[in-house]
Amino acid sequence: MDPWLWWAIAAAGLVVAEIVTGGALIFAMLALGTVFAAAASAATGSVAISIAAFAGGSLLGLVGIRPIARRHLRSPRQVRSGVAALVGTSAVVIEPVDGRDGRIKLAGEIWSARSFDEDARIEPGSTVWVLEIDGATALVSE
Repeated sequence: MDPWLWWAIAAAGLVVAEIVTGGALIFAMLALGTVFAAAASAATGSVAISIAAFAGGSLLGLVGIRPIARRHLRSPRQVRSGVAALVGTSAVVIEPVDGRDGRIKLAGEIWSARSFDEDARIEPGSTVWVLEIDGATALVSE
């Protein structure tokens, strides 16, 4: 079997190891090195050049790419703002809410509201959840 194929098999094994171990990105960066080594082996056939390509590719991945990738993995999810931030919050019914009309107090403001279930009627004083914002109207459910 050609040496480049052994490097390719090693790369696949390292990718599987990365998936199994939970994403520390060490095995993935070593897999990058084995891909470099496979390419070098296929191009030159030299074992020394393949090993150098493995070392260089792995070092590039571990020192150059891994810190950037880990920073992106640890960054918080995008913060919702505006009306998108109101979806999933609770509100208090001020005027009866049905499938056509109603009023709620949401985030300290009075909003027009409709029941998400068009047949439902929600009485004043009830707590509802905002499922969606449609223009200036909140679609709510108990």
